[in-house]
Amino acid sequence: MFLGLAFSAQTSANQTQLIIDSGMDKKRKGFYAPPLGKSGVIFVDDLNMPQKEKYFAQPPIELLRQWMDYGGWYDIDTPEKEFRTTQKVAFVAAMNPAGNVITNRYVRHFNLVYIEPYSDTSLFSIFVNVMEWMYRSQGKNPYPDGCIRLKENIVTATINVYNQVQ
Repeated sequence: MFLGLAFSAQTSANQTQLIIDSGMDKKRKGFYAPPLGKSGVIFVDDLNMPQKEKYFAQPPIELLRQWMDYGGWYDIDTPEKEFRTTQKVAFVAAMNPAGNVITNRYVRHFNLVYIEPYSDTSLFSIFVNVMEWMYRSQGKNPYPDGCIRLKENIVTATINVYNQVQ
């Protein structure tokens, strides 16, 4: 089972909880998990996007931190406010480092992976080699020689467009 969440500045803790709860089945009182025979993955894109409130907390992130600290949260739909323990779920998130900073209390739950952007020289080398491989792997070359000679110009133009869009 895969649940994907795309956080924005308007994302609320209630929305987050309802989306995740909708993908879970009740196993027994207070215990929820993905459908029988399945494990779950919850992926959150733009994790650091929710707007900070008056006291600088981000409620959707605090809800997810509670889940990671205690294994679940309180059910918002029942009058008894039963604690819902969620099992057999892995959590993956992505965020842009230029956005809001998430708290160390939450970051401690993650293995952080950061990929340094490639230099233009590295991108050029990679993509010229990919194009060269593509031209050679076609058997009898269906590409005209003039097109093959333009591979460096094509890669340079593509990198320039990428840099302008970025």
